[in-house]
Amino acid sequence: MVSLIKMLKLSSRLQQHSLRLARAYASSAGEGERTALYDFHVRQGGKIVNFGGYALPVQYADQSIIASHLYTRSVGSIFDVSHMLQTYVRGKDAAACMESICTADILDMPAGSGSLTVFTNAQAGILDDLIVNKVSEKELYVVSNAAMKQQDMQLMSAAVSQFKSQGKDVAIEFLAPADQSLIAVQGPQVAQTLGKLLSKPAALSELYFMRSGLFELAGIPNVRITRCGYTGEDGVEISVPSSQAVNLTEALLAGAELKLAGLGARDSLRLEAGLCLYGSDIDAKTTPVEAALAWLVAKRRRSTADFPGAQQLLQQLKQGVQRRRIGLQMLGAKAPPARAGVAIYSAGQQVGQLTSGCPSPSKGCNIAMGYIAEQLKAPGTRVELKVRDKFYEAEVTRMPFVKANYYNKPKQ
Repeated sequence: MVSLIKMLKLSSRLQQHSLRLARAYASSAGEGERTALYDFHVRQGGKIVNFGGYALPVQYADQSIIASHLYTRSVGSIFDVSHMLQTYVRGKDAAACMESICTADILDMPAGSGSLTVFTNAQAGILDDLIVNKVSEKELYVVSNAAMKQQDMQLMSAAVSQFKSQGKDVAIEFLAPADQSLIAVQGPQVAQTLGKLLSKPAALSELYFMRSGLFELAGIPNVRITRCGYTGEDGVEISVPSSQAVNLTEALLAGAELKLAGLGARDSLRLEAGLCLYGSDIDAKTTPVEAALAWLVAKRRRSTADFPGAQQLLQQLKQGVQRRRIGLQMLGAKAPPARAGVAIYSAGQQVGQLTSGCPSPSKGCNIAMGYIAEQLKAPGTRVELKVRDKFYEAEVTRMPFVKANYYNKPKQ
């Protein structure tokens, strides 16, 4: 059990970390675009920051970031993620069109299922990470990052235009936050709460991790529920008309089990889950192989080699890379948190750099993610982190840092 004093110190450090993160992603254009839940956040005591051009809560008045983090792990929390880009790609050539710019095997994906994938450039660098859900043979539902919204819209639009110029059947629809909201609900009590609001509660038991479907939820018809999330816990992302976003959130809160959570807890949760933050842990100069995400390149796509940067990526798979994304746990009770940009040393030489780092509320220690020389990537390898001109010992560790609790389909 983490002591009260240690929890208070962790909470203070997480608060500082979250504010730094918000500043790093802040737009210079004032407060930022408001989601449909903005006024609701303010009424609920949300501390609003500009994150990637959107006005979103970093935390709420009733909970510290560490308390919110731990509550998500033990019960469940509601996050406003309406800043994410939601897109529909339709037509009999929709899957082939999206395959021309990402690494997933969408053509062979069963209807109703989804996959994490990446857009790549000609050098096999990651342009963004995204989830592609195959609604049907003629319809895809795509969710990608808000920070890369303009790039992703241009990338997908260009692919659609190219296919159309070849006489192919494909069209694209981008959903604006003013029209469609996205609410993430994460934690072990999520299924129980949702079950009370669904017109057909039993259907949720068949909605496994990375599956998506339309449901009547809290009396709202045709709500898209996707079983996924960014915390490592069981959970869902709910796409709902913005006119119903407040009603749905209030209904989710009415059961008294769930609480609202902000960007601060969301970031520490995703780091504990070993998940990447685009622009920090992965970017256009990082390949899926270097990022330990080669599993996102589907087997058939390796064979067809028809996505941007395919030859470069296949070469890396065969010949290896010089650096690799790894997790690190700092050793010693007095070690301070190590942030993005901190250098990794071994035998007096710099061998890598951190891309994310924060105190772990679940583990009661400082954790980090970064890139290290390939020969030092093995779990258990001891290194040093240079924090404010002092060296602190750390150990390479497997990710996720905490056990994942996704609702997976039982193995046959």
